[in-house]
Amino acid sequence: MFDVILALTLSFAVSFLAIPVIIRVAAMKKIYDIPDERKVHQAPIPALGGLGIFAGFSFATLLIANFQEGKDLQYFLAASVVIFYLGLKDDIIVISPVKKFIGQVLAAFILIYYGNLQINNMHGFLGIYSLPQTFSLLFTYLTVIVIINSFNLIDGIDGLAGSLGLLSTSVFGIYFVSIGDTADAVLAFSLAGSILSFLIFNFQPARIFMGDTGSLLIGLINAVLVIKFINIAADPATTIRIPAAPAVGFGILMVPLLDTLRVFGIRMFQRRSPFSPDRNHIHHLFLDNGYSHRTITILLLALNTAGVGLVFLLRNAGCNWIITILFSIFFSLIGAMYYLRQKGPRLFVTQANQLKGKVNSSKIVPLTDDAVLQQK
Repeated sequence: MFDVILALTLSFAVSFLAIPVIIRVAAMKKIYDIPDERKVHQAPIPALGGLGIFAGFSFATLLIANFQEGKDLQYFLAASVVIFYLGLKDDIIVISPVKKFIGQVLAAFILIYYGNLQINNMHGFLGIYSLPQTFSLLFTYLTVIVIINSFNLIDGIDGLAGSLGLLSTSVFGIYFVSIGDTADAVLAFSLAGSILSFLIFNFQPARIFMGDTGSLLIGLINAVLVIKFINIAADPATTIRIPAAPAVGFGILMVPLLDTLRVFGIRMFQRRSPFSPDRNHIHHLFLDNGYSHRTITILLLALNTAGVGLVFLLRNAGCNWIITILFSIFFSLIGAMYYLRQKGPRLFVTQANQLKGKVNSSKIVPLTDDAVLQQK
């Protein structure tokens, strides 16, 4: 327990000291996330917060973790280095989705081939138990890549990805502490401490964004933690056994995973790449209904927290029932957001000389000279 508390404290302290320096350097070097038609912020903001998260996480893990107990930790850290440089390059010069995907596959390869991280059993989900070796490998690759991208895609408003990442890593960390798995608990709480420190600077109004460097790292470590959780929690020899471990792990990552699967499905249905950008995410639906960044983050965090409580309460009910309930709750919320958005007022941006016919002047909202929408 002392190692876990020390890892949490050290990662928080290192990140807390590093992030203000990163903000100043980004301002000096003009390294900003520039607003565009898809983004919701209106002023250039540094997007290198992932540097601070990685600094705290890696320092605490390397210093505190027992690598003799956690023999695979070195490979998890190696994969995190790959993801770190991939995200950093994308934050600075922007790389193509294909190159980003190749980097994620490489990180997944390190986790699976060297880190011995693999999903071998579905524990009754859709009536499936033991998986054939080839299908097991493919499914593990898919799981890792989807989870990595889920945090990358949910990172659209102030504090959201960080809050969800803090929740999931804390829940996994508490479980690993409870069963005496100190190495994995240190991994989880090292990231949790770094995220907690970052959120001080990221909650609305944000002074810095985590960028792909941070969101991809959070996704990678959560992929590691959830697969470890599924394999350990469902083992009959585990002190705290969870029969429906896959569904419980899914519930811990409920909001980012379900939103990503929904958005990927929409894009493929429209015959577009799953990685093509759009404004179909759940936080965009809330924004369209007039909610602020802070309110959206709190609501979605509360939803995910309720999902965590629900899946642990129903942990003996079976995977199929639990996942069906999660899907029903989430997509009921999505349906309500779409319905309310259709009922609400619509905003159109145009130049005054393009207005035709009679227009009620009380419904015209002039934009200031430096407004981002007017510039576009």
